[in-house]
Amino acid sequence: MKKRKAFITGINGQDGSYLAEYLLEKDYEVYGIVRRNSIAENQESRIDHLVGNGVETAYGDLLDVSSLERMVGTIKPDEIYNVGAQSHVRISFDIPQFTVQTNALGVLNMLEAYKYHCPKARFYQASSSECFGRSVEEDGYQRETTKMEPTSPYGCAKVFGYNIVRHYRFAHKLFAVNGILFNHESPRRGANFVTNKVVKGAVRIKSGLQDKLELGNMDAYRDWGHSKDYVRAMNMIINHTEPDDFVVATGRTHSVREMCNYVFSKLDINYKDVVTQNPKFLRAEELKYLKGDSSKIRKVLGWKPKYTFETLMDEMIEHWQGVYE
Repeated sequence: MKKRKAFITGINGQDGSYLAEYLLEKDYEVYGIVRRNSIAENQESRIDHLVGNGVETAYGDLLDVSSLERMVGTIKPDEIYNVGAQSHVRISFDIPQFTVQTNALGVLNMLEAYKYHCPKARFYQASSSECFGRSVEEDGYQRETTKMEPTSPYGCAKVFGYNIVRHYRFAHKLFAVNGILFNHESPRRGANFVTNKVVKGAVRIKSGLQDKLELGNMDAYRDWGHSKDYVRAMNMIINHTEPDDFVVATGRTHSVREMCNYVFSKLDINYKDVVTQNPKFLRAEELKYLKGDSSKIRKVLGWKPKYTFETLMDEMIEHWQGVYE
């Protein structure tokens, strides 16, 4: 039987690397684009163990149409996963034009390559809980029908991506779907994201390598899951019998303060003694609360997370202990 081919943008990121591993386990051929940077030694560190062992990569960029056309036209994938993006919400305030170009126009570029070169394939778009922004239902949840009111350039661009995918689905009869993913983390998360920043900082403080940890809004509440659970959801969504959009979330929310308390307590440290707030890490418009209702994907596709908030944090602590202790 012929292997299915998957093409992943952002394959060297957190989600892209876990997705590539998952698809290899399911006997896919996996291809991806990597955006070149000047330090070549680091840019494929998350997938070094995969390249040449079932994964092929090439340089490309969501803003370089020729690279997308070349890759999609040559590979003719069965499934396209667009998980590449400028992924840091706070930094989107500093580089709004680049964020919008990559996270909005980049989606359109990918859809056009898909439409012209392999319209029988299936297309997954990594949409985000940041699309909902300040909009919360009366019961405290955000779900597929919740109004989208983003509070950052990142969120605004993701709303465009979400809607242009739906437009191409209906206008061009393409199997194009959205996974509206709430926050998901792992040891592979960039160290400037709050979860890994907290865990890495806590382990370094425990090891005597630093004295303090500076954070932004301690009372921001998020629905945190594990990237491994969420890439499983991506594959389930793209292989559903019909194109549709799904919220992917744990349905539990925690504050950054609660996270600090859990992580530092695991290391026998009182976070109040070492964690300080620095205004430079605050957003121009703070997003205080996100909690996803994933009942649709649980009912329709049978997805549910294997990790809890606590087991996610424990795995990240263990990872950084292995690095510094």
